[in-house]
Amino acid sequence: MKTMCLIIDDEPLARELIKDHLSKVPGFEVGGECASAMEAMMFLRAKQVDLVFLDIQMPQITGLEFLRTLNVKAKVIITSAYREYAIDGFELDAVDYLLKPITFERFFKSISRFCQIQESNMMPIVSYDGTVESDRFIYVKENKRYVKVVFNDIVYIEGFSEYIKIYTKEKRIITKLSLAWMEEQLPENDFIRIHKSYIVSLHKIEAFSASTIEVFNKELPVGRSYKNSIAKVLNFPGVAR
Repeated sequence: MKTMCLIIDDEPLARELIKDHLSKVPGFEVGGECASAMEAMMFLRAKQVDLVFLDIQMPQITGLEFLRTLNVKAKVIITSAYREYAIDGFELDAVDYLLKPITFERFFKSISRFCQIQESNMMPIVSYDGTVESDRFIYVKENKRYVKVVFNDIVYIEGFSEYIKIYTKEKRIITKLSLAWMEEQLPENDFIRIHKSYIVSLHKIEAFSASTIEVFNKELPVGRSYKNSIAKVLNFPGVAR
């Protein structure tokens, strides 16, 4: 499977150089190129990429401003002619910071670093322990170890940026996964999405209203776009079914 890349730079020659470098690396493909952060936002709404090459100095929205609002799982390598933004880039979890003009040797080191990160952040292992649905579990990576999470033990899950927090009555686990991916793994008859940031166990709901759901003595908000689907399950008063 090829690694799809997006190049974001307002300089055509800079984009051409990245494309030329990528053409020499097996397994990597240019999925698109954009001349501004605004153009990139529209592109990423329509297509999925694995790696973004992002320039800092661009019109309207800078690369750093764009990176702060980026809400996709793609990794980012910053490309810039200015050294002073390197710390900001690494604080925003950039894979690497390439100074222009970018040599192929330095470029290849960034690609190698990206590959190492991908290998160390493997997707969790979904498996079964037994023959019934309630015994289903998942292994998720927390720090440098894999932690077993039994679906039946989950109270609720909170999503934030590229991470999720999995809450059981005994512990909280933080792992680098998207809430949408996790939702696909959960038994649909046992869990429900109540908000863009929350999934709850139907069996753990203690109380609810039209605007909140209470689980484990914690009130979670109900998102407006989720109310009707929740109403079919919980029969919210005053919500169209």
